[in-house]
This record gives sequence, C-alpha cells and structure tokens, in this order.
Amino acid sequence: MTDAPTASPLTGHRPLEVPPGVESVDLEARFTQLLFRASLLGSKLTEQKQQARAAQRELLGVLVEVDDALAALGLDRELVAHGRGAGLEATRRRLLGRLAKAGVRPMRLEGLAADPALTEIVGTEVRPGVAPETVLQTVVTGFFWEQDVLRRAQVVVAAPESALQPVVDPRIGSAVSAADAPPAPVEGAAVGDAALVEEAPVEEASVEETEKPEEPTESAESAEPAARPVPPRARRQARVTGRPPKRAKRKK
Repeated sequence: MTDAPTASPLTGHRPLEVPPGVESVDLEARFTQLLFRASLLGSKLTEQKQQARAAQRELLGVLVEVDDALAALGLDRELVAHGRGAGLEATRRRLLGRLAKAGVRPMRLEGLAADPALTEIVGTEVRPGVAPETVLQTVVTGFFWEQDVLRRAQVVVAAPESALQPVVDPRIGSAVSAADAPPAPVEGAAVGDAALVEEAPVEEASVEETEKPEEPTESAESAEPAARPVPPRARRQARVTGRPPKRAKRKK
C-alpha cells in the first residue's frame, strides 16, 4: 500500500511579492517605533478618559444641586397648597433614579461617627447618652459616585456633655458655665482683687505740725500758791532776833 500524493497548500496560489528594499529594513528599530507610538496613544486615551470623567463629575454635581433645589421647593407652603408638591416629589424620584443608574447614591450617616472625608460639621448639640462626634442630623445630603465621594455631607454632631457642667468660679463663689468661666490666673500673679488695689500714698505731715512745740500744761494740784508779802516790821524783828519773819495774816 502506497501513500497517495497530497496537494500542496500553495497549489493554485500566486506567491506573495516581496517589496523592494525590505531586506534592508531594521526590524528592531521599527518595532521600537511601534511601541513608542502605542505608548503615546495609550497616554492620550488615558487623558481623554480623565477629562471625560471630570466632565461627568461636574454634570453629576449640577444634577445633585438640582435635587437640592427640588427638595427646597417641596418645602414651600404655597406650592404645596397649589398641589405642586406631588409633582415635585415625582420629579425628584425620577432624578434620583437616573443618578443611581450613573452610580450616584446618597449618604446615610445618622447615628455614625463623623468622618472628615465624608462630612463637614456645621453645628453641635448636646445629647445625653450619645457619644461625641456622632452624627445627629444631616443638613445637606452627601453623595457617593461609585467608589469616590461626589459631595461631602453637612451635618450636626453631638457635643461632649462636659460642655454643660457648671464650673465654680472661686473669685465670685458661684457656678458659671464652662463657656462663661473667666480664664485661669497666670502663675505668679496676685489672686483676687488685692492685685487691683493700689496702695494709697501716705501724706507727709506738714512742717508746721511737726515742728510746732507743745505748750506746757500745769495741773491745779502741782501749782503752788504765790508767796505772801512780809511786812517791814517783821523783817526788822527777824534781823534782830535771827528768826525768820512772820508772814502777815490776811484780813477776812
């Protein structure tokens, strides 16, 4: 048994013509040029995608602001009284549905800890039993766009309960709030009102008062009565006898 001859695959086809000068082409250099061009096209494509995403982000931000406007109009009493509230709510639901298809969804942050990457704190409120920095109310709704944050939410968070505890002021002896408490005295400074009282200058006594001599005073007991005059006759007798003369008696 002999094998039958098989037909060649090139049977009936014309051979490809080789362009002149192909043998002298540097294939490595040509391949390098193709890689460089592919890199340029890839960078341009990436840049175009980034620009398209930025434009899409801007458009979605505008649509989110439209949702804010619709929510504000839904709270208008005049429009609600004229029966426009239902139409505004339907329009808003349709808009949110379109945003959801584009990957935009609202944030639900009530009861969670405030994250600076997701929230912007615009107010605080003391709630007993609630941990500080817990989101209590959303003032402006925030939105996610796929894995990115399209817009941060504006929220009101819980404040520490210590903000309401009274502080006793030692200066006035009464309780005041922590916000109204006076600043603590500086170390080394005088405490109380004694630091504010200036010593009154001592007035020097006048020269006339200090140099004025004191007038002598005589008491009635220490004063001796004036000596009585001795008559001439008694003086002569005293000279003769050597006795002291007798004082003359006063006539009553």
